[in-house]
Amino acid sequence: MAQLVLITREGCCLCQGLEEKLTASAVLFERIDVDSHPQLLTRFDLEVPVLLLRQGEAEAVLPRVSPRLSPPQLRAWLEQLGAL
Repeated sequence: MAQLVLITREGCCLCQGLEEKLTASAVLFERIDVDSHPQLLTRFDLEVPVLLLRQGEAEAVLPRVSPRLSPPQLRAWLEQLGAL
């Protein structure tokens, strides 16, 4: 089963906006603070927010989400990508 992961940072307005839209869309996701994981910090430091799709050991970085998407549009976009 696929798992959606939001790589975020405290104090990041784009991260907070995406997290709020995911929650409003009733999308289940895991939230990880990039600053608490050295490997993720090295990989995604200035790129947050980042959405990852994990399936077992495999992991795919999803395209950057437009902050202009509404919660229903975000859900439809994730469904199109096969993330839901």
